[in-house]
Amino acid sequence: MLDFEGFSRRLVAHGGACLAGLALGAVPAGAIAQDIPFTAWRDGFASDLRNDGVDEAIVASMLDGLEPDPTVIERDQTQPEFVRPIWQYLEGAVSDARVTNGQNASAGIADTLMAVEERFEVDRHILVGIWGLESAYGEIQGNFDVVRSLATLAWEGRRRGFAEAQLRAIADMIDRGYASRDDLLGSWAGAMGQTQFIPATYMERAVDFDGDGRRDIWRNEGDALGSAANLLARAGWEYRQPVFTEITLPQGFDFAGWSEGQRRTVAEWAAQGIDPVSGDWSADDLYRSARLVIPAGANAPAFLVYRNFEALLRYNNSTAYALGVAYLARAFEHGDAGMATGWPTDNPPINRTQSRELQEALARLGYDPGGLDGVVGPNTRSAIRDFQSANGFEPDGYAGLALYNAVMAADADE
Repeated sequence: MLDFEGFSRRLVAHGGACLAGLALGAVPAGAIAQDIPFTAWRDGFASDLRNDGVDEAIVASMLDGLEPDPTVIERDQTQPEFVRPIWQYLEGAVSDARVTNGQNASAGIADTLMAVEERFEVDRHILVGIWGLESAYGEIQGNFDVVRSLATLAWEGRRRGFAEAQLRAIADMIDRGYASRDDLLGSWAGAMGQTQFIPATYMERAVDFDGDGRRDIWRNEGDALGSAANLLARAGWEYRQPVFTEITLPQGFDFAGWSEGQRRTVAEWAAQGIDPVSGDWSADDLYRSARLVIPAGANAPAFLVYRNFEALLRYNNSTAYALGVAYLARAFEHGDAGMATGWPTDNPPINRTQSRELQEALARLGYDPGGLDGVVGPNTRSAIRDFQSANGFEPDGYAGLALYNAVMAADADE
């Protein structure tokens, strides 16, 4: 979970903000602190661990003879240029093969899944959805030495605070007997096991579901899925309640009066003319607190999302990810995901270079994007909405190709 590799990719792809609880270092992006040899960083950090009371045998098992991994540096410094549209992500996330594989994997551990659901009161189909997206049901967990990866990131400097915090958590894991040094395989960015926990999250949320004294999220499905369930339960999961409802927006919806984080009851949204795409709101629905999510602009599917959606964002702060998990769960439970249709395939999200050009043009036009980094975050979306409002467009904040062309044309006319 909280996979930094996945975070970097999904952040750009889906406009995510920052993963909950992810402690990045204070070194600015792009600043690389390789001005000391790796051995100097390694020996200094080993001394820090000893001063903190970490047993010498644990320090030695983690760091003795360790060398940096050039693949980790390359991946960390490579920013994805192209942005995957949300509809393509969902198509892959909820593919027929993934659904079938999930059904087969679930059948093999049906009793364990029921026991996890009963203990944590988190819907088992949601857990299988997470399992499928994080590791293909345990089949793809990553084969990087997590200690080496995190040590490389710490030495590199750009993510030093994050990486050193994870290494300290690993020392604690080994000290408590939850995992061995040889267990520690995962992604290049430090995420581990069938549910891809980073070490600090492992220490906070991983569980020993079968009571054998270990929190084995690599080989033990009960521990892995129980850990995911524990995280969601602590994040406020509401048992047997919906994640989202796909909705229709009324003609003339007041986009100018809408903000991304705004929460209202479903009754209040309904009073604005928002209806579910099928059926009617139930009496129970009307009392729910909900947030309006429009991931691909005004001419695309829209959703009211509930507390369980926010819990999934605590696992991975990506709208596309949360929708993917929920759609997979629907497919497992009902045989049909009921996927949204009508995505604006002719108006895809712009790439990183275009995003930087967009920010520069918005700034020249007097709309402050908050930075010129090529990442479309809340400040850039706010600037987009201001431009849209001033130029007769629906102010939905979507950084699509049509918006890019309109801003470039306006900038050229100045």
